[in-house]
Amino acid sequence: MTTKTRAKSRILDAVHETSADLHRLGFIDKRKQQKLDALCLEPIPPYDSAQIRALREHLKLSQAVLASVLNTSLSTVRKWEIGEKHPSGPSLKLLNLLERKGLEAVL
Repeated sequence: MTTKTRAKSRILDAVHETSADLHRLGFIDKRKQQKLDALCLEPIPPYDSAQIRALREHLKLSQAVLASVLNTSLSTVRKWEIGEKHPSGPSLKLLNLLERKGLEAVL
């Protein structure tokens, strides 16, 4: 039930592989394995203004609709697209999810 992740180091990779085996054998429950999976994920790369605009246009969304999907304000999306601000935290994670899985994954 674990997802394939990339670890930040060889040691973390070995720990993750061991925990996946322990989970498969029933020694680690699903919740603890999910926490370990999250620790082993690579950090999300930052998005610049051109990438955000390109993603929005690829999804055929207006700035207002993208703001609604990301649960942020229209002015925030505008500032991202002109480079005054940069997304972080949950917004960054949702942008990455939109890029990888599409709009259906977020709605």
